[in-house]
Amino acid sequence: MSLQPCRPPPELVLVNETAAHGPAIEALLDRAFGPGRFAKVSERVREFADFAQDLSFCAVEGDTVVGVVRMWRVAAGDQPIVFLGPLAVEASERRAGLGAMLVERACEASHDAGEAAVVLVGDLPYFQRVGFAVAPDVKLPGPVDARRVLFRAFRDVTLQGMIQPR
Repeated sequence: MSLQPCRPPPELVLVNETAAHGPAIEALLDRAFGPGRFAKVSERVREFADFAQDLSFCAVEGDTVVGVVRMWRVAAGDQPIVFLGPLAVEASERRAGLGAMLVERACEASHDAGEAAVVLVGDLPYFQRVGFAVAPDVKLPGPVDARRVLFRAFRDVTLQGMIQPR
C-alpha cells in the first residue's frame, strides 16, 4: 500500500479586513463575546466613530477567519487617535499569541498611517506586553473602570478628554 503525501495545513495570514469577511467576523464576535457585547461602552464609541478598514485586520487560515482586530478613527479631546476594538480570536487559536500579533499589526498600520496613538478598553496585564499603559485622562461615553482605559502613543502627545468623533 502506498501512502499519498499529505497536504500542508493552510497557512495563517493577516490580511486587511474586507466586506467579504463581515459575516465570519460577526459570527466570531458572537462566539467570543455573546449578545452582551452590544451593551459595552466600547460599542457606544463604535456607534459614532469612523471605521478604519485600512487599519483593521483578520487572521485567516485557508478560507476561515480565526481572529480579528478592528480600528476606529476618533479623537481624545481635540487629539485625533484611533480606538481599538473589538479584538477576538477563536478559542482554538488562543494561547498562541495570535491576539497580540493582531494588535501589533493594527498598531504598526496606525503608526505608518501617521496616527498619534491608539486607545482601547482592556486588561492591562494583557495589553501592557504590547506597549499599552493606563490613560488616566481619557474618558469614554459611559461607565467604565478607568484602569481599563489604555493607550499606546507613537509620538509625544497628551491624551485627555472625552473620546468623540473626529
